[in-house]
Amino acid sequence: MDSYDADTDATPRGVRSPRDGHAPADRLRRGWAGAVAAGVVALVGGASALALARSPGVGLWWTVGAGATLGAEAALLRRALGDNRTSAEGPLLPTLGPANALTLVRGLAVAGVAGFLLLPPPSGALAWTPGLLYGTAVLLDQLDGRVARGPGRTTLLGARLDVAFDAIGLLVAPVLAVRYGQLPVWYLAVSAARYVFLAGLFLRRRRGRPIAPLPERPIRRVLAGVQMAVVSLALLPVLGPPTTTVLATAAMLPFLAQFARDWSAVTSRRAP
Repeated sequence: MDSYDADTDATPRGVRSPRDGHAPADRLRRGWAGAVAAGVVALVGGASALALARSPGVGLWWTVGAGATLGAEAALLRRALGDNRTSAEGPLLPTLGPANALTLVRGLAVAGVAGFLLLPPPSGALAWTPGLLYGTAVLLDQLDGRVARGPGRTTLLGARLDVAFDAIGLLVAPVLAVRYGQLPVWYLAVSAARYVFLAGLFLRRRRGRPIAPLPERPIRRVLAGVQMAVVSLALLPVLGPPTTTVLATAAMLPFLAQFARDWSAVTSRRAP
């Protein structure tokens, strides 16, 4: 998660423009529809498996949580399709590409984790599922960036989706771990940090206060990766409090300190 504000300064753009023509935009919308259809198929498959393994009620409640998250991700993708470009002035690319496809699979895994928010802590083999799903999302987070950089297909859309899906994962997974008693309740500050940051920027804009550009700091991705690793471990039935409490608290403090440092930077008196 390299930036907290990947989309707040960008004006939403449609996928049609005279420069692009209709063909790339139409292909891109069809790609979006195909991705949504694939997500729905995966959702139905997951719900059916849970219904058979446990009960129809379990499958239904899982579908509610997973479906709501998947719907939010699909809406986010649809809104950002106009950024499927390698640069702000570049042409609209007609396909999402392999890197964005991996990012969408990551979003699907996070949606699967969200499905467990409305269920009691699972037992038996099913107890491994939330942790494995989120762990898969974390691994794909490392992979999709490398895939994008390989063929030179790094897009503005990919950058936005990367930040947004990281944030959704760090919202959903810690809430689930806290609900299961695996992480302390104060760790939810990690889930709230980005949204508090964005809300603060929004209020400053509304008041006409200056905002400086967010400086590039590679440590952000490192700290975010540490949070993801800690949460993945907490969701697996291998460790519990007080070990997970100590790990989570130690990981949380530098993460929040970085947010405070970035807030100080963007609200500096030197802001333009």
